[in-house]
Amino acid sequence: MSKLKDYKAVNEPVLSYLKNSVERKNIEEEYENMFNSKTDIPLYIGSEKIFTDERKNILPPHDHKNIVGTYSQANEGHVKSAIDNLLKNKTTWSETSWQERCNIFLKAADLISKKYRTKILASTMIGQSKNIFQAEIDAACELIDFLRFNPYYMKKIHEEQPISPDGMKNSLSYRPLEGFIFALSPFNFTSIAGNLCSSVALMGNTVVWKASSTQIYSANVIMKVFKKAGLPDGVINLIHTDGKTAGNIIFNHRDFGGIHFTGSTGVFQNFWKIIGENIKNYKSYPRIVGETGGKDFIIAHKSSDPKAISTAILRGGFEFQGQKCSAPSRIYLPNNLWSEIKEKIIKDVSDLKMGNPEDFTNFVNAVIDEKAFHNICSYIDFAKNDHEHELIIGGNYNKSVGYFIEPTIFLSTNPKSRLMCEEIFGPVVTIYIYDNDKYEETLDLVNDTSPYALTGAIFAKDKNAIELAKTKLEHSAGNFYINDKPTGAVVGQQPFGGGRASGTNDKAGSYLNLIRWVSPRTIKELLESPTDYRYPFMDEK
Repeated sequence: MSKLKDYKAVNEPVLSYLKNSVERKNIEEEYENMFNSKTDIPLYIGSEKIFTDERKNILPPHDHKNIVGTYSQANEGHVKSAIDNLLKNKTTWSETSWQERCNIFLKAADLISKKYRTKILASTMIGQSKNIFQAEIDAACELIDFLRFNPYYMKKIHEEQPISPDGMKNSLSYRPLEGFIFALSPFNFTSIAGNLCSSVALMGNTVVWKASSTQIYSANVIMKVFKKAGLPDGVINLIHTDGKTAGNIIFNHRDFGGIHFTGSTGVFQNFWKIIGENIKNYKSYPRIVGETGGKDFIIAHKSSDPKAISTAILRGGFEFQGQKCSAPSRIYLPNNLWSEIKEKIIKDVSDLKMGNPEDFTNFVNAVIDEKAFHNICSYIDFAKNDHEHELIIGGNYNKSVGYFIEPTIFLSTNPKSRLMCEEIFGPVVTIYIYDNDKYEETLDLVNDTSPYALTGAIFAKDKNAIELAKTKLEHSAGNFYINDKPTGAVVGQQPFGGGRASGTNDKAGSYLNLIRWVSPRTIKELLESPTDYRYPFMDEK
């Protein structure tokens, strides 16, 4: 308690990994060791590590013929067992003081910062094909930030109490939800995976966690860290199975208490429908919290800096191969700047190197798997053969060794073409050129084009242009950036989430998300109880 009284979280410093640095040497050694080893990953249910007869291979996206390990597959019996175990341990965990729960996850943050940093980085680089910088800001820094800031916000929540007039004491207790919570995490951010389950558990809930099949390598490291930090058995149970097997059991269970989700809009909407259809069967109304898709934008005003815009397009659109929910894939540029931007962006994209994460000079690596590869390539092939699109640069792809797709830029004459409207989730950016005197009309176009509203950016030197964009694009992005790319939200600085088809906007990395995982109870205590039913106004005199 004393440690938390004056506790204030700070962001984890991002290491540079410069050539010949100690951290560079350490991660190079860890990567080589893990890439050339074979790991066998179990299910985690209670105190048991369960290795099943059915295993699946872990294949690096950039070298998909190299098996770096296997993971066990759960069946319906394992899912039921995981839930039963969570419910058995629920009372003990929920009655554990919130300070003690905080200390466990703060210790986990310290373990990742030091002892486990290279392991979680290497597993992310290998399993998800991230270069060292992308792995560092995700698997190390952002996950550490979640684990440090969430206890800080939890402390602030508990400090929020009602007023108590003379003669009574009023209080709010923040109870965990009844039942168990389902955490379903994506492949693209190790930090999101760790946060989806740990933020819920921090608030006193027990969690069945299903990680994406292409993120299991780093998910296993997260579980090891949680166990090492002292997380009791049966608080977070990690299972590996297909969505249908998990969903059939979880969404039909009376004690289903909520879902913490990051993934596709279609999947989330289907879950919402299933939960709605089953609503009469649940003990309480489940909490539904989700961050889903995006068709994120950059719009530039005629007063903008062309070099800043081209850099934002390249970094925002192509870092981690465009596989960020926040990656800008539709760009609106004024005609007075297009010539200069085009020249710079072609030069910069031509300079990019693509290959495996082990080579630190590579800016771009592989997309996550064969299914994603073919989906992204289908958009490229469509646009190459469509009269409304012009290929500016890129457009090539090859999957013989890894799932590599060149950073690709198209110009569209139709602001509502497929590539301007549909989420591609890959290194494909589409640009629309507008008449620089039609800035306000183009803002309306940005607002009306996409069903999503996750992130977006405005570039301008003209302050009036910025204010107009802030007003007209009020509901177009949950995270809005001015003169910066719309990616790279930092915990404690830019709480993350969007509205419309992009999710429930419950802002991961803030108290707004944590408050969703408790059910407050108001307690009123009178210091002296009334002993006469009569009120003063009833006195006849």
